Amino acid sequence: MPRLAMLLIYMAFVPNVAGGADYPLEAREIAPDTYVVEGRNEDFSVANGGAVVNVGFVVTSAGVVVVDTGPSAHFGQALRVLIRNITPLPVIRVYNTHHHPDHFLGNQAFPAGLIEAAPDSISAQQQEGPAFLDNMYRLLQHWASGTELQPATRPSQGGRADAGDHPLEVLLMRGHTAADLVVFDHRTGVLFAGDLVFNSRAPTVPHADFAAWQASLDRLATLPIRVLVPGHGPVSRDAVPLQQTADYLRWLDATLDAAAADGLDATDLLARPVDARFRGLAVIEAEYPRAVMQRFPEVERRHLPASSPTP
Repeated sequence: MPRLAMLLIYMAFVPNVAGGADYPLEAREIAPDTYVVEGRNEDFSVANGGAVVNVGFVVTSAGVVVVDTGPSAHFGQALRVLIRNITPLPVIRVYNTHHHPDHFLGNQAFPAGLIEAAPDSISAQQQEGPAFLDNMYRLLQHWASGTELQPATRPSQGGRADAGDHPLEVLLMRGHTAADLVVFDHRTGVLFAGDLVFNSRAPTVPHADFAAWQASLDRLATLPIRVLVPGHGPVSRDAVPLQQTADYLRWLDATLDAAAADGLDATDLLARPVDARFRGLAVIEAEYPRAVMQRFPEVERRHLPASSPTP
């Protein structure tokens, strides 16, 4: 059986310490030496422990490269156990794709000096991290116990970042946030896209720049991708999630703009049905209203008449 056709499942349980809970993480080999822990396609809840994000790692001849660390210290610890169950090689590098809490609050399970992110992402982790941490304690309760803020320490400059026998490339982009980082493996064609790409799930947009996000998706579409790991949703072997994410963002941006131009308010907008193309996306019932409340006031301000100068 071809290696890529094999579903090799590895599991790790981390002991219940400091009042926390066990994360029964599973890793699937999606390409040679390349593993993904696929999150549940859900919103944060106590029931899922916040394990809604895709994290991954590549076992190279020089050691292990990790992409994102999850929403809590317990998750990060379980990820470390999972990696040790697969390889005795040490972790040599950890990337945070951006500053949202489900992608970096597991950092404390790894040596601080190994953790790399875009420079502006590190600043955002430092500035917004305390509020994110408080929110994770509120949302995840016992799952978050013992979690402390540990921002990335190594500013990434982008470009080639080869690790052993895997020719990796780091691309610094923006759109989902002001500083997004993706990792592309030229050997396997695996792209770790972070939250620039969602698959079968409504994108989150609290820090989004729609135009920059579209430009980033256009750039990603030029890569020779064979396996696409989105930030949320199933791993894909085609470019459909890129197009789905781009289509949703265009529709959301146009919908907000048209409503503001017509003088509607947020209540009017929320009374309208979601476009049929997107009604089947996971968490659309929560994420679309959240997007309206987060982004519509800014769009409304753009449509206000300019103030007349005082005579």
